[in-house]
Amino acid sequence: MASRIPLVIDTDPGIDDALAILLALASPEVDLQLVTAVHGNVGLAQTTENALRVLHLAGRSDVPVAAGAAGPLVHPIPERAGHVHGAAGLGGVELPASPAPLDPRPAVVALAELLLAHDPGTVTVAPIGPLTNIALLLHVFPEAAARIGRVVWMGGSATRGGNVTAAAEFNAWADPEAAAAVLGSGLPVTMVGLDVTLPTVLTETGIARFREGGGHVGATAAGVLRQYVDAARDRYGIDGVVVHDALALTEAIVPGTLTTVRRDVVVGTTLGAARGQTLVDRRSVAEHGVEVAEAVDSAAAVEFLVSRLETYGA
Repeated sequence: MASRIPLVIDTDPGIDDALAILLALASPEVDLQLVTAVHGNVGLAQTTENALRVLHLAGRSDVPVAAGAAGPLVHPIPERAGHVHGAAGLGGVELPASPAPLDPRPAVVALAELLLAHDPGTVTVAPIGPLTNIALLLHVFPEAAARIGRVVWMGGSATRGGNVTAAAEFNAWADPEAAAAVLGSGLPVTMVGLDVTLPTVLTETGIARFREGGGHVGATAAGVLRQYVDAARDRYGIDGVVVHDALALTEAIVPGTLTTVRRDVVVGTTLGAARGQTLVDRRSVAEHGVEVAEAVDSAAAVEFLVSRLETYGA
């Protein structure tokens, strides 16, 4: 195998964030070197604790976790997503506490030091929550940010509207100013939005496979998903869940999994109905801009996730 991709996950666990972390740890193509926590689905103290506990569940308490931004750059977030992810973020499942201490560095410092220690263009950063930490990195350590090889962000929407408002996807809506800064920065960003995540549904059959074949980790992951599955059935009438963040990690792990087109993207930062909207110019291919994921082999993506989670039973 070629050398493993150094990977940082910036995250707000969150049920689907937890699955994304487990997917990365089960994937030999990448070397997860740092997890940075951010506000989002629940508050920062809880997302940080959840990240530590998910790593411990997988037997990887050696991966450092650094706490980042407790809120958006400008305006407070109007609401969080505890009604979907549970008050503590992991679907009502209480994972054992990690013996590992929190990294004492602020997230942006930890990320900057990691980037400066690697060759330029080698590190992939996968933000699967609001982009606050990455925007802060751009402003505080621009020389480090410039060394990122890829930013694979779960967020936004080109054609599907929103999932928290009619216009906005949650991660973009939770800090539109940060999203605007990162998407307009010139960094090599891939936007994995609702256009490709919504069609990619993990069914009860797939969950049963890693519940039964994935050992303790797989069974616990299936338990964490239970509230997500119930919420999807009650709200949308579907038998399964959209694990948004795991699809973004799949693209980070195996670049080219998703079909992307370079587009100009503008983020709505007004306080009106369009706040957090990712307005994607689909009239032409952009010379610069954002790689927007526009097509996915959903069955293959779900199989990738399920088969990797099954390896925890080996």
